[in-house]
Amino acid sequence: MAFAVTVDLVMLTVRQDALCALLVRRAIPPYESAWALPGGFVREDEDLTDAAVRELSEETGIQREAAHLEQLATYGTPARDPRARVVTVAYLALLPAAPTPKAGTDAAEAEWCRVADLPALAFDHDRILEDGIERARAKLEYSPLATAFCPPEFTIAELRAVYEAVWSATLDPRNFHRKATTTPGFVVPTGRSTTGDRGRPAQLFTRGPATVLHPPLLRATPPTT
Repeated sequence: MAFAVTVDLVMLTVRQDALCALLVRRAIPPYESAWALPGGFVREDEDLTDAAVRELSEETGIQREAAHLEQLATYGTPARDPRARVVTVAYLALLPAAPTPKAGTDAAEAEWCRVADLPALAFDHDRILEDGIERARAKLEYSPLATAFCPPEFTIAELRAVYEAVWSATLDPRNFHRKATTTPGFVVPTGRSTTGDRGRPAQLFTRGPATVLHPPLLRATPPTT
């Protein structure tokens, strides 16, 4: 019985105030011409993370240093791949900018797609992508992961825009500013401000030393009926 291991990448960024995921259109069977997550088979002499980094580069042209990368979950439903018994290890990658992707050898094209307007995906990639999005949304509550979507120096308004895009919610600017700047170790002022001809200068911040946010920045709980 054939057995293989693959890696799949849930790559997320914020573009034009919307959370976007990177998808590739498959150029080979199965699911030829369908949209899917970037990924591929793990080589015999390759570590899982090394395979994820390689696929990141081969299928998109994006380098490891440009992304926050962490292991998401393992998926092994027997019939998930019609070719053989395939187990995939999914990785979550977050990027502060959205470089123009480059389709790899087994992809016809690669494109950033708004998560609010996603097409049906090949294999079980709908589930994997959904899990990755929820991981990102949850971690924004109790970790400084939102800064992974930001440049090295950012304003509180830019940080708030990340939360609003990932959570698909509108946040009160003053309340968010107070929480972000008073949460110990979350953000640190750089002593510099934005410059330009439009609007008032805004204070610039960088990520602080905290690995856990206490108190957390919780998402609004929908009312129960």
